[in-house]
Amino acid sequence: MHGATWAAPATWRLPHTASLRHDLVVTGPPANVAALRAAAMGAGAIPWRYPDPDLAEEDRVLALVNPPDGSQGLRIAAARVLARQLRGAVETHHERVLTAVGISRACPFDLHALLPVPAEVLRLGPDDAASVAWLRTHWGTGQALRHVRLVADGEDGRLRRSARLDYVFWSADWTPWQAFSALRQRWPELAFNLRPDYADG
Repeated sequence: MHGATWAAPATWRLPHTASLRHDLVVTGPPANVAALRAAAMGAGAIPWRYPDPDLAEEDRVLALVNPPDGSQGLRIAAARVLARQLRGAVETHHERVLTAVGISRACPFDLHALLPVPAEVLRLGPDDAASVAWLRTHWGTGQALRHVRLVADGEDGRLRRSARLDYVFWSADWTPWQAFSALRQRWPELAFNLRPDYADG
């Protein structure tokens, strides 16, 4: 990270993740539109590293025994069984993500493919304050985009010699304005028309 330090304010992460629907239209010269389409395809996931799975499991046990909301918790034995099951599910999912990233092109608009999270940030894990701050600074949203669809691909009917891509996606809590600011600089020949739908989250 070249000595850089990111500090995210605690208020940036909402207590409960909400999803915002977005429509994205990309237009421009056909060769540039095609290049963006190819570059944007990816696994649709972030290949985080989890520094201490044992500590995470113990944290789950404590949360199950003494829920943060004050509700009645589980007995310690039941909490340990459930925490171990949750750990297994997380590790299985994580292995699938690590296998898919760099190979899968199932997601048509993948922010990690376009603006990759640096390896030194990935090593910190998704809950580290520096990881949260990096995503805030460079993407503007704290998670990979969800439910991404390419709904139209073809000529731009408004302009000759112009191509068009229409996407729909959901982002966690915020519109990823920072990501699109970077993409506009990287692809100056293209127009990115991003429309959030705050009523459909």
